[in-house]
This record gives sequence, structure tokens and C-alpha cells, in this order.
Amino acid sequence: MRGLLTKIFVEVRWPVLLFGLGMSLIMGLLTMLLPKVLGDIHRLFERMSFIKPLITALLGVDPGERMTAGMSQAFLWVHPTVLTLMWVHEVMFCTRVPAGEVDRGTIDFLLSLPVSRWKVFMAETIGWLCSGLFILVSGFSGHLLASVFVRPEMRPAMLTTFYVMTNLFAVYLAVGGFAFLISACSDRRGRATGVVFAVLLASFLLNFLAQFWDPFTATTPTSSVFPGIPGSADALPEAAVNPLPGFMRDGLADTASSSGQISVPQKTGFSLATISVMDYYRPAIIIQSGKFPAADVGLLLAIAVVTWTLAGIIFRRRSICTV
Repeated sequence: MRGLLTKIFVEVRWPVLLFGLGMSLIMGLLTMLLPKVLGDIHRLFERMSFIKPLITALLGVDPGERMTAGMSQAFLWVHPTVLTLMWVHEVMFCTRVPAGEVDRGTIDFLLSLPVSRWKVFMAETIGWLCSGLFILVSGFSGHLLASVFVRPEMRPAMLTTFYVMTNLFAVYLAVGGFAFLISACSDRRGRATGVVFAVLLASFLLNFLAQFWDPFTATTPTSSVFPGIPGSADALPEAAVNPLPGFMRDGLADTASSSGQISVPQKTGFSLATISVMDYYRPAIIIQSGKFPAADVGLLLAIAVVTWTLAGIIFRRRSICTV
């Protein structure tokens, strides 16, 4: 096992280091720049109304007429550059074995080593988890260093940031488990990579389309409440303060505007966004409620465990040779 881990470290150390440095740099820049850029975004909403649904699709909630401090920090964690860096790394890593080894013609050598296939798979899993944690911690470090130059009211509580990072890592696990599964079923790395990226792209597309067209849901009139008064957010039922996961929530979206008003549109029925991985990653709702998204994280972990287990079983039992 030690030899396998050393082999993995030698092969991926430089790409992982570059991904980590890139994530740190991007998170630092976004932490400092996004509050300034998004502060006047209501003017952009007035000129180009189609921008608002794009941001709503990323955040998972309607940003209202103005982007609040919490919303700007939530946008930081769902920025396409951040997600792209994380997903490119794990798709590259999780398709190394067996698809990458078969594609290079080195799978015979790997499987001839005096170790079982299960140990090979476990070594790859350990490398995947450790490299993912390194990249996420690097991003958080860049965010933490840059937050020194941001006004105190723009900084979410450390515990809330930990909740967001935990949810993001759960997304990382779910996507990686699926990538392992596709790789275990493939003989070509390019094909496995294409399938995973196609599914991720479709996931983004469904999450975006649901903001404009969701034929299986019905929207009831929006209700508004104001924090600090009877019927306010403090008096909302638990389902409104701590929304259920995407497959259980009825499209509930808490939205805070510059006046402190929270809009709560009610949707019933099956939403297209339910089958999107982004429906279970809602930093804006986490920052607003301050609650740990236990149901969303639990569902993502369940997907990761099921897909990873199937990948291990297929890798262990299938016939693999150089083609």
C-alpha cells in the first residue's frame, strides 16, 4: 500500500499543488473583489434583466433588488471558476484507474504488482480524498487571508463558513464517486472524462432552466415577512429557516433584500432542479439561516458511498487488460 501511495504522490503532486495554489489565489481575489463588484449590481439588473436569473441559478435563491453582504459571500462559494477548478481536478484524478491505465497500456503492469485490486482502488481513493482536502483548504486559506482586507460585516461567521465548506466537500465526494464509477466501466479515459463532464454540464443546465421553465411545478403567490416583527423570519417555521434538501423542499427560497424583507415563494410538485447536484448545494441559504444542511449533505454522502462502492465492485470483478 505504501508503494502505491508513493506512486500516486509522485504522479499527481505537481498538478495538485498547482490546483491548490490556483484555488487559493482565486478565492483570495474573489473575496476582495466580489463585494465591490456586486454592490452596484442592481444597476446591472435594471439594464440587463437576464443577468438576475443566472445569479439566482447559482445561488439557489432570488438575490432581490440589491446584493446584500451575505449574498456576495454566498456567490463566492458558487463561482463557476471555483467549481471548475475543483471538478477538473477530481475528474482528472478519478479517471486515472482503470480507464487511464488501460488507455496508456500500463494496466497490465499495475495489476501484476503483488497487491489486490481492492488495495489499488483504496490507494486511489486515499489520494483522491487527500488531494481534494488540500485544494479546499488552500482555497479557504486564500479566503481567510483576503478577508482581513474586507469590512467585518462582510465576513460570515467561521462556523457558517465551515458549514458551507462541508457542503462543498460533500458535492466533491458525490461527483468523485460518480467519476470513479464511470472510469471503472470504461476502457478509454477520454470517453470517461467526456461522460462525467457531460453530466455536470447537464446538471448546471437543468438548474438554470428551472429558473425559467419548470413544467412540473406550480408556484403560489409569494409571501413576505420582515425580521424582528411578528410573522418575521424569527417566527417562521423550521422548514422556512432551515430548508429541506432539494428533493424534499417545495422550492422554498428565503430571499433577503436591502430593506430586510424576505420573500418566500412557494412551489409544489417535481422540479427539474431536483436532479441537479447544485440543488443540494445552497451557500446562500446556509449563510442566511446559519444552520447546517444535514439533509443535503446526507444525501450527497449517500450518493458518494453508493457510486464509490459500485465502482470498487466493478473494478474488482471486471476483466481488464491492455486493449
